[in-house]
Amino acid sequence: MTASLQPLLNDELVVLRAPTQAWSSTTGIMGAAAIHGVYVSDVRLIRALRIRIGDQDAEHLSTGLHGADTVLVESLLRHLDDHTPDPEVRLRLERVVDARGLHDTLTVRNRHEHALTAPVVIEVDIDATSMESVKLGHDATEAPDVIIEESGGGDTARWSGQNVSARVSSTDLAIERTPTGFRLVTELTVEPGGSSSVHWRLDADDAIGAVRGDARPVPWSRPEVLAGDQRLTRWVDRALDDLDALRMTTAQHPEETFLAAGAPWFFTLFGRDSLWAARMMLPLGTELAGSTLRVLAGLQGTRHQPEAAEEPGKIMHELRREALVIDDDITLPPLYYGTVDATPLFVCLLHDAWKWGLPDDEVRALLPHLEAALGWMRDDGDADGDGLLEYIDRSGHGLANQGWKDSGDSVQWRDGSLAEGPIALCEVQAYAYEAAKGGAALLEAFGRPGADEWRAWAARLRSAFNDKFWITDPERCGDLGPYPAIALDAQKRPVDTVTSNLGHLLGTGLLDAEQSALVAARLGSPELDSGYGLRTMSTDSTGYWPLSYHGGSVWTHDTAIAVLGLARDGHDQIASSLARGLLRAAEGFDYRLPELHSGDPADEVTRPVPYPAACRPQAWSAASSVAVLTAALGLAPDAAAGTVASSPLSGLGSVAVRGLRLGDRTLDVGL
Repeated sequence: MTASLQPLLNDELVVLRAPTQAWSSTTGIMGAAAIHGVYVSDVRLIRALRIRIGDQDAEHLSTGLHGADTVLVESLLRHLDDHTPDPEVRLRLERVVDARGLHDTLTVRNRHEHALTAPVVIEVDIDATSMESVKLGHDATEAPDVIIEESGGGDTARWSGQNVSARVSSTDLAIERTPTGFRLVTELTVEPGGSSSVHWRLDADDAIGAVRGDARPVPWSRPEVLAGDQRLTRWVDRALDDLDALRMTTAQHPEETFLAAGAPWFFTLFGRDSLWAARMMLPLGTELAGSTLRVLAGLQGTRHQPEAAEEPGKIMHELRREALVIDDDITLPPLYYGTVDATPLFVCLLHDAWKWGLPDDEVRALLPHLEAALGWMRDDGDADGDGLLEYIDRSGHGLANQGWKDSGDSVQWRDGSLAEGPIALCEVQAYAYEAAKGGAALLEAFGRPGADEWRAWAARLRSAFNDKFWITDPERCGDLGPYPAIALDAQKRPVDTVTSNLGHLLGTGLLDAEQSALVAARLGSPELDSGYGLRTMSTDSTGYWPLSYHGGSVWTHDTAIAVLGLARDGHDQIASSLARGLLRAAEGFDYRLPELHSGDPADEVTRPVPYPAACRPQAWSAASSVAVLTAALGLAPDAAAGTVASSPLSGLGSVAVRGLRLGDRTLDVGL
């Protein structure tokens, strides 16, 4: 029996606008790869699409994306040509996706002095398979029944499944039923020196969708980046196109925008991902941050419900249209709270958004949610009362690991054995410390009680971290000296693997100057710095493997967070080295950096090696371009004073920007 395998993505073409995504080969044809198809709201509605003009396939020339939602595919139709050296009959496929579905236009151009006539046949295999089934490598469901309707306004094909109804329509093409779906057909005539086009469209409606696309203008500025290294400019431009296409709203609050985590697997609201992406985007405006905070505040936990990991004040992890069955051991309810870091990150985003100019009225309205989030950190987040935040799955069918590295083997000892929970992650303590300090500043600024309490709480957490997390054994530390453990296990032992989690400690205030320097040296070591970004696990760990999801691969956002922290703490050389690594990786991926890529070293591979099932585009990977830009400029906002200080990062060359935002003001920096 053949094992089910997750589809590979790295060589496939995607065009998207949430909640629609169309995956194909670079020719625009679908069906050869397991991921291929048109998906709306996490349901695949078309699983194969074949185009034949003149009874033969076109010959592919080029494929060009025009933003995230439009692609132009150029091909030749030499079987309709006269076989002279210059090809004189061409085909263009223009594919555009929007929040409702997909629109294809086929255009044949004829340079000859005589007219051409050829049959056009577009074969469509229909489907109603869930995205999760596709991800798990399961076979497609049996094709649903299709209804063909003929009318004077054009033919229509209808089908439905998984509570999504689909409709294909065309005024140019007749629709005929086939055993696996239908075909769209016509006889196309192209006049001498002219062109002729045919169009068809897919529209879909989700009866139970929890999230929707957002067709409004983007809630951030589009800056002009003037960089000596043009890779930074290209990365930011491509990333902002992708982020535009990842915008969504919830069905309950269509007026509030957030960023979906990523395509194809995570086209929905994720607390941690959406918070980090909005935080990285703050120099371009606070609107996205404000709406993201309000969406999450509306879903903030109010009760103890172990099945959903809900607790009072806790920020949710993910929102789905139905329960998510990952495997025999893991089933997540549609609204799931199994994350330890989203709650402190909620507070951190609110504080940072305030510093960047989020209007006082919006901040004030969110303060009760901030107080509830702080209360969760003190109470349920610190279940054993040791002054640190930890997690454990109490439901028996939730996620075993609940930090950003949430795979089952992400927290392991240097010898490769897995740590047992409850787990206290090092970076979560840094988020909590920063949240308590930032929360205290907000409470004080808005005349609410509790600021002194939270500063004292933060001081106790810092002391507990220093007492329990640092590994000082010379045999394990080597020449680089002491370092913080990735986590404490159930027995409060420091788990000794060297990981990228250390980068999240910098810039938060948790470390003193000497400790920050020790961490920076680790991050800059060849064991962690791959030359294409920061490895998630050091090469000297038994569990290291460059294609391990959290055990040696490079995650774009992870490296960008480290770059920000290094820059804030004054470690310019190492920050610049890691940033240059991301720019090399961006160039290697045509400036659409995926969720993660291999940790293979840059001195061994001339291009970054893809992690073949990585999301792309992905929100916090795309937003990392703005984070690196922020680090390069050394931005420090103070909306109350109406200023943004800039301390440019040495080692990245000249960088200037037109069109940053501080509150309702537009700023130019570095000019």
